[in-house]
Amino acid sequence: MAKNAIVSEELAKKFATEKDTPYRRWVANEGLDIISAHYIPDLNTVELKPWARRGGRGVYINHEASRTSNDCYVCEIPPGAELAPQRQLYEEMIYVLDGTGSCTVWNDSGHKVTFEWGKGSLFAIPLNAWHQFFNGSGQKPARFVAVTNSPGIINLYEDLDFVFNTAHDFKSRFNGEPDYFANRGEQKGLLLDTNFVADAINLPLISAKERGAGGGHIRFNLAKGSMNCHISEFPIETYKKGHAHGPGAHVIIMKGEGYSLMWPEGEEPRRYDWKEGAMIVPPNMWFHQHFNTGTTPSRYLAFKHEVVSVRNAQGVPKAWISRRLGGDQIDYADESPVVRRLFTDELAKKGLKPKMDDAYDFEQQELARQAEMVTAQ
Repeated sequence: MAKNAIVSEELAKKFATEKDTPYRRWVANEGLDIISAHYIPDLNTVELKPWARRGGRGVYINHEASRTSNDCYVCEIPPGAELAPQRQLYEEMIYVLDGTGSCTVWNDSGHKVTFEWGKGSLFAIPLNAWHQFFNGSGQKPARFVAVTNSPGIINLYEDLDFVFNTAHDFKSRFNGEPDYFANRGEQKGLLLDTNFVADAINLPLISAKERGAGGGHIRFNLAKGSMNCHISEFPIETYKKGHAHGPGAHVIIMKGEGYSLMWPEGEEPRRYDWKEGAMIVPPNMWFHQHFNTGTTPSRYLAFKHEVVSVRNAQGVPKAWISRRLGGDQIDYADESPVVRRLFTDELAKKGLKPKMDDAYDFEQQELARQAEMVTAQ
């Protein structure tokens, strides 16, 4: 039976003042709602409210398990309009859901750079740099989703003037380089060190069989920030391995159709159907697993704070390591029979069949290799 840890009102009242944080008060003063959800069917249609200070419309989407580590908001820029200039002492990563436009970034030294973005663009705002967004269309609104680490910063300082109006240039992060937002970067293993990706929907990926399904993967360090993100893609009629990690990963579906299962250990999986624009935010250490039931490859973007990535002594995220070795990834060989049966049934409804044999075979080879390593030790 699922347990949601709800207690009596009497006990809850004893902690009420601790729930009301400076961050929550700031969002309320912005005139915006916080949707406490770990699943949004479509970020493109989620309801927004006027955001007077910024000159657009917005909403925050954060459930209790992630709000203290990082946050997420959706913002819309009206046709032919721009957002008010802003700077802040927290990091911000952005993915453009729809529309076209430009962004101008500058510092107190007077260095200014402008770049253009469109649907599928991925970038980050350099720490404490002034920036302003412009909608390039006079006919259509532009909409983006952003993830920041503002909760920790606002709660720590509890001084909005300091957070938003401190005059300091972090020159090692941004110093007005003319090519700062050029669509290029340096590949370091799975990590792409860049500040701007023009079209993340079609960006070539690197093979990552360790995560299952024979899919592709790429990780990003954007604007030299402490937050990070990654893109994963997996082929038609396949699914990825279940895994768990820390709080605050915001998984945004970039393309494809399917569903995800999420569950805390010891409980039954809960299903969430998705398509382009959906977002899933797994609570802390909940297992989750993604399934492609469409007719095209499925690709998703995961924005997160580094606190999500519990790593081993070699620096490998434990979400990539088998539970048999002490990690947090469930091998196909150890998953519940319900997982394969449900996937097979869902594909059959569309006249499709699973294409998982190669992934299963690769895992068997890996498990045999791991067993040999353990024996050798």
